[in-house]
Amino acid sequence: MAAEHGAELDNVLAERGAVLFRGFGVDHPQAMADAAEAFCDTLFDKNGEHDHDPVARNVYTPVAYSNTATLMWHNETTFNERWPRKVLFGCGLPAETGGQTPLVDGRKVFAELDPQLRDKFVRHGVAYLRAYGTGVGLHWSKVFRTEDRNEVERRCVADGFEVEWLIGGGLRTRCVRPAAVVHPVTGESCWVTQFQHWHPACLDPETRESMLMMFDEEQLPRNATFGDGTRISVEEVAHVLEVYGRHEVVFDWEQGDLLVVDNLVAAHGRKPFTGPRNLLVSLGDMSGFDDVAAVVAPDQMASQ
Repeated sequence: MAAEHGAELDNVLAERGAVLFRGFGVDHPQAMADAAEAFCDTLFDKNGEHDHDPVARNVYTPVAYSNTATLMWHNETTFNERWPRKVLFGCGLPAETGGQTPLVDGRKVFAELDPQLRDKFVRHGVAYLRAYGTGVGLHWSKVFRTEDRNEVERRCVADGFEVEWLIGGGLRTRCVRPAAVVHPVTGESCWVTQFQHWHPACLDPETRESMLMMFDEEQLPRNATFGDGTRISVEEVAHVLEVYGRHEVVFDWEQGDLLVVDNLVAAHGRKPFTGPRNLLVSLGDMSGFDDVAAVVAPDQMASQ
């Protein structure tokens, strides 16, 4: 069905942001791999942020994160130069309670942010700062799937990262990415930040306090600023999160469900849960910021 109606499905995704297919039996890795191949022209098989399924190619498990915590809304991998246009989730086993994958329409976020703050983000973009090898988070060799420093540096530079090798074998990177882009199908402005996974104000209070006891703010394993280096204030973060929260859509998973998400339109997250939970993930139709137009702030338009 997906192969026969690919263009129609893509248009629905662009309009709605996500489509849930219920009763499709996508509850094991091979079924997920088959669904991903049907819905996507290309699949991403170089993701070091997620663990690969040992058998089914291009199927991953979600990022390991405490089941008692909420995983903030985000557009998948938009801190990188390249990211998937489609994110697919298959439900192998729903949690006993919770564990939903909330969705937020980034067009609504863009429209309802305070205009001055929105223009500030649009004008400067978001700088994502990451330190690998600090003892917290993934090591650079896992993320890049190589221990060759020259290869890591080559890939970082090609993808627009500044690179600094640290004493002790660690790595620090910095990049600036757009906060909002123009959807290539609808022409609408879409909010696509991922600073919600990087800024210390987005951590729960206990974790934030622990991290700031271990690291100076400038040395945190992850952090985010405006693209010009100025800090994103706690109040600015809170406003963005409040707008996200207004537009959150939540559904309960059922075994065999398949969720297909337009990664430019819809951000996703994860609710806390109890009991076992098995979600399958595939990333497809890789694109990049060179393939879409960034939204331009009003003062930038006047100068063009």
